[in-house]
Amino acid sequence: MRTGSPGTLRQATDRPPDGGDTPDPREPVALLFRDLRTSARGLADREADRRQAVYGPNTLTARGGRRWPRELAQQFTHPLALLLALAAALAAVSGAPALAVAIVAVILLNAALAFAQEQQAEKAVEALAAFLPEQATVIRDGVRRDVAATSLVPGDVLVVEEGERISADARLLSGGVEVDLSALTGESVPVFRSAEPVDVEGSLLDARDLLFSGTACTGGQAQAVVTATGMHTELGRIAALSQRTRREESPLERQVKRAARLIALVAIGVGLAFLPIGLAAGLSLAAAVSFAIGLLVANVPEGLLPTITLSLASGVRDLARRGAVVKRLSAVETLGSTTVVCTDKTGTLTENRMLATAVWTPGGECAVDVPVAAPPEVRLLAAAAAACTTAHPEAGHGDPTELALLDLADRLATARPPAQRDLDRRALFRFDPRIKLMTTADFEDGTVVLHTKGAPEEVLAHADRLLDRGSQRPLTPADRTEVVRAVGTLAARGLRVLGVARRPLPPGQAPPDRREDAERNLCLVGLIAMADPARPEVAGAITLAHRAGITVHVVTGDNGLTAAAIAGQVGIGRRGSRIVTGTELAAMGERELDTLLARGEEVIFARTSPEAKLRIADALRAEGHTVAMTGDGVNDAPALRRADIGVAMGRSGTDVARESATMVLTDDNFATIVAAVEAGRRTYDNIRKFIVYIFAHAVPEVVPFLVFALAGGTIPLPLTVMQILAVDLGTDTLPALALGRERAEPGLMDRPPRPRGEKVIQRSMLVRAWGFLGLVSACLVMGGFLLTLTLGGWHPGDPTGPGTALHLTYRQATTVTWLGIVACQIGTAFAARTERASLRSIGVLSNRQLLVGIGFSLAFAATIVYVPLLHRVFGTEALSPAQLAIVAPFPFVVWGADELRRALVRRRTAAPARPVAVAPAPAHAAVAASGHHPVAVLLARHGWSAHRLHHALGVSEQAAEEIVSHARQVAAEHGRPPP
Repeated sequence: MRTGSPGTLRQATDRPPDGGDTPDPREPVALLFRDLRTSARGLADREADRRQAVYGPNTLTARGGRRWPRELAQQFTHPLALLLALAAALAAVSGAPALAVAIVAVILLNAALAFAQEQQAEKAVEALAAFLPEQATVIRDGVRRDVAATSLVPGDVLVVEEGERISADARLLSGGVEVDLSALTGESVPVFRSAEPVDVEGSLLDARDLLFSGTACTGGQAQAVVTATGMHTELGRIAALSQRTRREESPLERQVKRAARLIALVAIGVGLAFLPIGLAAGLSLAAAVSFAIGLLVANVPEGLLPTITLSLASGVRDLARRGAVVKRLSAVETLGSTTVVCTDKTGTLTENRMLATAVWTPGGECAVDVPVAAPPEVRLLAAAAAACTTAHPEAGHGDPTELALLDLADRLATARPPAQRDLDRRALFRFDPRIKLMTTADFEDGTVVLHTKGAPEEVLAHADRLLDRGSQRPLTPADRTEVVRAVGTLAARGLRVLGVARRPLPPGQAPPDRREDAERNLCLVGLIAMADPARPEVAGAITLAHRAGITVHVVTGDNGLTAAAIAGQVGIGRRGSRIVTGTELAAMGERELDTLLARGEEVIFARTSPEAKLRIADALRAEGHTVAMTGDGVNDAPALRRADIGVAMGRSGTDVARESATMVLTDDNFATIVAAVEAGRRTYDNIRKFIVYIFAHAVPEVVPFLVFALAGGTIPLPLTVMQILAVDLGTDTLPALALGRERAEPGLMDRPPRPRGEKVIQRSMLVRAWGFLGLVSACLVMGGFLLTLTLGGWHPGDPTGPGTALHLTYRQATTVTWLGIVACQIGTAFAARTERASLRSIGVLSNRQLLVGIGFSLAFAATIVYVPLLHRVFGTEALSPAQLAIVAPFPFVVWGADELRRALVRRRTAAPARPVAVAPAPAHAAVAASGHHPVAVLLARHGWSAHRLHHALGVSEQAAEEIVSHARQVAAEHGRPPP
């Protein structure tokens, strides 16, 4: 059954398909090959390129259609924009059309700026896809190769393997796979798909031999021919029907909008409250309305939202350069509050560069440095392990462990080429994370042999025989004890240990199904130990994480002793550590797990299942922690989604893990996680810095209006609304953006993580912005205004309107006020660069963007002051050198005042150094307390054992015991967990 004739595709190649000319993917394979003009060898490269030109890239069109009109319209419904609109309406009603037009222009310009920056931020995030281009494996001209998923065309032969995302609709040709169809059907349970023909009535999604774009392979291996790409896939049809997407607001954006509403209410309330006060003080209605408009405009921080958006986008770009691709802007904010990191071992703490260094057989441990000296049982062990692999070294495909096994077999001259291995294979049971085993059925010397490899304890549990000197014998309890001892010895050296077993099947017997327990009655061949050295930069990253108050747990499927050895090398477990196996974790109740995690120890969770990762993440989050969880496998996806920050591996991780994660490491390196946390903290701090900067100028803008109203007009209005707009729009924006690029303040990673629910705008920030920086600025500018008027011969109550003798002096005084606010904001910008530290500690001139922004502000100010055409617009006047001299010290006064305030804060909050108190008795404790072993005392309080102190520092065994005992006693007295 086909929907098109045999010539359908030949006709379609002359024009882009319209979706109705594609062949029926359920028709017989021979007819499908004919209609697609392809074969099992795949397409030729030139034919693939030609079809790419006809069919276009294998991508979906942007969902949601044209979203920009709605996103642009949203800029005008923000509380701050609505507040300015109210001010414009009041100006128009009060007979000030020029002011109304100016405010409307500000609304339009601010909306355009915010919209442009949000679009730039979205494009910056989308551009990060270039760091991790999606790949697909195809067969072209009979050769297996990786190509960009966007280059797939109908007729390509696709290779589908576990952990990969399926990039096009396809018909299976060989093999079988388990597929997660939840993207299309909503069913979370994977379904099995096989190339074996099965008649199924119903929709295409029910067909047992079809695969669909957007779904994920969770197990197995197969080959399939591509039948549809892009918008002609099932996923494309669904995308065409669902043209709606809504970007969720981050917690930071919600907090800022809440603050904006509060600011709007305060501004309206202040304006309404002081309007009758102005009237009562003798102001005319027009003057009182102008006063109310000034209060409204002065309280609106127009640049707040676009500055936050751009700062987050800059943080995303910085993280990308460090090797961390963040998918959501809001994740930058979350990273800074991380309190716990649950990390895998292989490839994250280690280099993921496995090399087999030793093997164990019943004859004992044997090094493999000299291949010619390897006995026959070692060669058999290497051959059995190599048979139980799916890696293809020549194509660069394969797990590092399997590549190490193939390398071992090659060194011992027992390897079969991967192509021959695959031809001899009769069945494949992929690695199951629940039972931690993988088995293959391979044809050898006229019979089928089952080869199994996996966790030594699992292999041992499924074995009942032992291969000893070439012959099989029953596996005795003594043998099992010896195997366990050998595993412990190898693992304690930091080696990863695999058990290998085999079982020949009787002649003529077909390979058993795994559900029939294929892994039973195995014959243990031996153990293979592999080294995966720790990354050299991880130890420093762990130290930095500990300084930052971050706890690091290791959650791995590897042996506990191996994981503990690597953890010890990089510094995990400084407060004590405990190894918890998957079996022990499964036996723990929720309360026991909570108690374990609350002790403050860094735990090694070994031989854990993906479900255990999810449980650990839930337990930590329930305790109020902000959790970053690493993962690379298909089954890690639930835990990656549940964690606050899911971290997937970019190199070794599966497509499914990368899609489920919030952040992807392009270098698979733990040190990058810590660098990302540091960058997240810096970005969050910078957001708070420019919030202080933006809020600070509200006070010197509001105070002149209050002085004018409370004085009943005796003191003329020191500032105009147009001048306020010139500050908010012209001189404040670039310095605020530059503060978003500020370098980290000293001690950034010595602070504990911020509380999970901490608000971005805090009372202390408002006190600093309004009660200190703003107040100092207001006093300066009002002083400058009154001084200029007084020097010009003004006395309280003298007229200053147009046509009066003091009008020029008044315009110069308002210019001094306006320029004084600009000057004070320059001082505020330098003061806001640090929260507590001295500016000298980060470099006075180190922020070049800020210097450029200040340069622009000064140029803009000079234009308004000295260009006559702008004098009528802004009510300014050229200033004399003496009048400029009044304003010149303002930046240094504001900066210096805050520098002094920060010095007092540092002095008041500095913790006095306390000597380490150690009880004087008994004798050996007295030795420690007298200062002979201060380092040992400190390390004991951080969890070092007496044995470790003795061997690492040379402390006597008895003194070490006394030091550790006393450290535990001190901890108990202070209610702390024992070290």
